[in-house]
Amino acid sequence: MTAVKRAIESRHGEVELESFLLADPDAGERPLVMIFPNIFGLDEVDEENAQRIVGLGYAAFACDLYGKGRRTGDREVARPWMMALLGDRPLLQDRILHLLEVARGLPEVDGGKAAAIGFCFGGLCVLDFARTGADIAGVASFHGLFTPPPNIAEPKIKARVAVYHGWEDALVPPEQVVALGQELTGAGCDWQIHCFGGAVHGFTHARPPEEGIAYNALADKRAWRAAEGFLEECFG
Repeated sequence: MTAVKRAIESRHGEVELESFLLADPDAGERPLVMIFPNIFGLDEVDEENAQRIVGLGYAAFACDLYGKGRRTGDREVARPWMMALLGDRPLLQDRILHLLEVARGLPEVDGGKAAAIGFCFGGLCVLDFARTGADIAGVASFHGLFTPPPNIAEPKIKARVAVYHGWEDALVPPEQVVALGQELTGAGCDWQIHCFGGAVHGFTHARPPEEGIAYNALADKRAWRAAEGFLEECFG
């Protein structure tokens, strides 16, 4: 299998987006897994995750939320980009749905089979994706943010929802985990939350020591193993 990466440009409002698709061109139409990045936007981490998704037999669509050319490894540069979307959740949700429409129209993709995974900020994005009631098979949030959007008071979720959470995540304390479970129960969906002891926010990828985000190899392995089974369920 040889995966081929190609840029996918689209326009959402006044913003030019440049996402990318990674897929095996000889595999025919494959189930779609959308990837929503962390605060930094699309980078080499998302390429690694896309490779992993393609290795499972799916087509990977990595989503640009910030705009073409907005790429950085500097948290302070990226923060205003993220905060602008966190401050306008309807805009964020509309952009996510736009990207779903774009991805479903690609020839490498089986548009009837779609799921999404997201990391940190991207984890919030996939939860909002589900909260919109979008007709997708499932979403998986890795060390995501749980804050519900003010514009969807009582979500009716069609998708399966899986959450992989570090219990020592300082950004998402235990009471928010309980609140998310209550919200998902009220939304009537099939949901699961996995909490990993000793894992902090961002546990799937190492960051510079000064950021205080420790990689947890065991939690990372367990989360991905669970996610692989979850995606099999979604597309089964």
